[in-house]
Amino acid sequence: MRYDIRLVIDYSYAAPADHTRNLLRLLPSDAPGTQRVTRRLLSIDPLPDERRDSLDFFGNAMTSVAWHKPISAAAFTLTATVERAAPPPVLDLSPPLAGLAAEIAAEQSLAPQAPHHFLGASPRIRPVPEITAFARALITPGMTAFAAIEAIGRALHREMRFDAEATTVDTAPLEAFTARHGVCQDFAQVMIAGLRGLGIPAGYVSGFLRTFPPPGQPRLEGADAMHAWVRAWAGAQMGWVEFDPTNDQPAGLDYITVAIGRDYSDVAPVLGALRTAGAHESHQAVDVVPMER
Repeated sequence: MRYDIRLVIDYSYAAPADHTRNLLRLLPSDAPGTQRVTRRLLSIDPLPDERRDSLDFFGNAMTSVAWHKPISAAAFTLTATVERAAPPPVLDLSPPLAGLAAEIAAEQSLAPQAPHHFLGASPRIRPVPEITAFARALITPGMTAFAAIEAIGRALHREMRFDAEATTVDTAPLEAFTARHGVCQDFAQVMIAGLRGLGIPAGYVSGFLRTFPPPGQPRLEGADAMHAWVRAWAGAQMGWVEFDPTNDQPAGLDYITVAIGRDYSDVAPVLGALRTAGAHESHQAVDVVPMER
């Protein structure tokens, strides 16, 4: 499936902000076998005085920008065309959950995709006994690692309620889990905490999800938003698998990856520092449009 994507994130400042610097992770990249980017462009207004494009440790595209003079607003616009391949049928080749630790230990590489980076605590996801206990209660004797991954994702979908007003970008996984509500970021980070609590390496994926309007209604432009889901390591044979607990489904043909990391802090679309005398406002609009071949 081929998609045309347009994302606009804009900021406005109550007072002109100076010494503004931003680190952006907005550009999708190729993923062997699943995703091919044929066009991508990140436009920034006003034009920054500095811009540097690079890759981070996990291979995500990063754009660093800075302005040397005060600015009252900033807008980041992404346009891209991405081809997404349908994932092959899933055959559970993962080991029993009790044997996963041995397979992790046998992985001697510390390359970015190695499971070791995704097993311990990360900046936003620490061990949470309550979430670990919830995950452990779902495990049955002889359950495979892959079955455990899906069981935890599906259980969180049943237990938690999507509520766009319930949390903020800084809400901790325990808070969202205790209240049983949140947005896709919360669903993903709670699931990651649960998986790691059971010894399953797990990471955070940010990107786009094609959405469907109600039957008989036209698709609304700008109604989509950036999305988040989970990748987990299901053993040496299966490797990394992806699951979306917000929507109770594997991440398949309708998912476009932008960045992967240990948690939201590794993949945040916009990070920055500035000096200003007032508050600021931000708005986001996303269009993910499937294109006919």
